[in-house]
Amino acid sequence: MRNKVSRDDLKNLLCAIESLIQIILLTVVYFYLWRHSYRGISGVFFYGRGKYVLAGVYALLIYIVFSFNDGFKFGFLKSAEVFFGQAQAILLINALTYGQLSLIARKLVEVVPMVMLTISQILICACCVFLFTKLYHCIYAPHNMLLIYGNRGAVSIIDKVNERQEKYHVSNTISSDLPKEEIEKAISQYDSVIINDIKGQKRNDILKNCYENGVYTYLVPKISDIIISGAQDINLFDTPLRLIKGKGLSLSQRFIKRTLDILLSSIAMIITAPLILVIAIAIKREDGGPVFYRQKRITKDGKEFNILKFRSMIVDAEKDNCSIPATDNDPRITKVGRIIRKLRIDELPQILNILGGSMSIVGPRPERIEHVKAYSKNIPEFRCREKVKGGLTGYAQVVGKYNTNPYDKLRMDLMYIENYSLALDLKIIFQTVRILFRRESTQGFDKQSRQDDAENPVTEETS
Repeated sequence: MRNKVSRDDLKNLLCAIESLIQIILLTVVYFYLWRHSYRGISGVFFYGRGKYVLAGVYALLIYIVFSFNDGFKFGFLKSAEVFFGQAQAILLINALTYGQLSLIARKLVEVVPMVMLTISQILICACCVFLFTKLYHCIYAPHNMLLIYGNRGAVSIIDKVNERQEKYHVSNTISSDLPKEEIEKAISQYDSVIINDIKGQKRNDILKNCYENGVYTYLVPKISDIIISGAQDINLFDTPLRLIKGKGLSLSQRFIKRTLDILLSSIAMIITAPLILVIAIAIKREDGGPVFYRQKRITKDGKEFNILKFRSMIVDAEKDNCSIPATDNDPRITKVGRIIRKLRIDELPQILNILGGSMSIVGPRPERIEHVKAYSKNIPEFRCREKVKGGLTGYAQVVGKYNTNPYDKLRMDLMYIENYSLALDLKIIFQTVRILFRRESTQGFDKQSRQDDAENPVTEETS
């Protein structure tokens, strides 16, 4: 246990040093810009030390925004995710800084130096992410992991873990049906353990053994675990209590969320209006059909509404009750549709759904009526997603993939609902931009996989 604590301390120290180096590099470049391009915009202030104050504020902004946007998670996230997170942060920081400098100068200052600064810093970020991630994986070998499973189907998690072979390696799998002594002996031989699909007392015993011996434990949560995670601590007695309300968001949270929806969707509508017009004209010119596609979906409290999309398939593509989502090479997709689907801009009209109040920017992705009925039949908890409005994006969209199975999406959606905060909404909005560059996030369903998910989903009893 002491060795693992020391290793963690070393990892944290290395990450802190790397983060500090990058903050210093980016701040020095900004300081150089100030000295050579913006030095004379404000005269002398703070007794001639104002430039150092501005540099300190800039460094603090880097730390806060990078941390918020997972920009310092070298080795933990994939290099591309860390880089895009940093690039987003740089764009935001420099936009704020440009506004700050313009306020100081009481006019719009020259923008070219700030553009050059941004390009230079993004290149620095690319180099730092590459070097620091490389260093991390040179020093730390992948975790040697043991999977302990209940139902044999739970072994499928290995495929997901193996997608990050540079960080994790499942070396062995054993059944929870083995004698307790054999399981404990096996646990002692590995760096970490994954517990999946184990019920009741057995799971508790294994978890406590791992905890007592300082073994890293990755637990695949049940729905009940996620519900408990959002519980409120009650300290009125000498026995700890946890209160589970199960009411969704509070009145104040709903007010803040709705305000954010109106503000951001209004800005988005103004910015994207030219793009929306161009797409509408292109769709109309291709085949003369309607610009928008409307489909019944389910939102908060089980209410039905018409979700809006740009039409990306031929007219009457579902006239034969063919409601299966399009596959990558579906012949029903139009030429314009293929482009807007690939760029993920077929969803833009949902800004109108958000302004109208039937959707939110962030929330569980609203499902079709027939899918809700099919999933709810085998996963009764699926209806718990309806405690909040459906969203344009959500936790399941930025963490999962398009073809993540319904039960895993449900778990992620409930994690969002039970741990909701304004900061979480903002973080998901930032991360949504990142997933546009993740090829696996756009993988479509084939017909058979959608049918299998509806007829044979994973349920709480087996997971």
